[in-house]
Amino acid sequence: MKTDLLDIRNCDCMELMAEFPDNHFDLAIVDPPYGIGASEMQMGKGKHKQWKTGKRWDESIPTKKYFNQLMMVSKKQIVWGGNYFDLPKTGGWIFWDKMRGKDVSFSDGELGWTNFLNVIKKADIRYDGFIGSDLQRIHPTQKPVRLYDWLLRNYAEKGQRILDTHLGSGSSAIACHYAGCHLTASELDEDYYKAACERIDKETRQTSFL
Repeated sequence: MKTDLLDIRNCDCMELMAEFPDNHFDLAIVDPPYGIGASEMQMGKGKHKQWKTGKRWDESIPTKKYFNQLMMVSKKQIVWGGNYFDLPKTGGWIFWDKMRGKDVSFSDGELGWTNFLNVIKKADIRYDGFIGSDLQRIHPTQKPVRLYDWLLRNYAEKGQRILDTHLGSGSSAIACHYAGCHLTASELDEDYYKAACERIDKETRQTSFL
């Protein structure tokens, strides 16, 4: 899938990154597997409950080679689940507060590792009761478009080149489209890739996702 702002491919992320020179991307925003078996969990509740997928993409974490390549091709990085990986020491963490209220069956949020300045920032983005484009849930670990919109407003500028190595549901692409950022992204799983492309095409035809 390719537009003026989006270059989205069904391929291995290592093959994708190998195409680009050092520091090509201004910012990488990635959500790699945490190695906690999320693809086999029953997640959510009510109408948002997700059953086991039969896919095993979350059995292990990315290799050191992946992180080395990621940091070579991008100037700055935001890595969701950074607490699960062996990454350089940083004070610039992001805490996504999912604003779950009294729901104690899941964690209150997620951590994002960054190599920005040593300032911890919190994103208050409600996770339950998806809004707008997030009403369509196509991936077990799907993050809201509004979360990526928050990241782009706080860590990127219009016209910059963004990298996403694990596209998943396509939330990052929808946010980049509306933020005016150029996104290059890959998704290895063909089913998720096709579903994400359909979602992106549908949502970017609208005037707003808010």
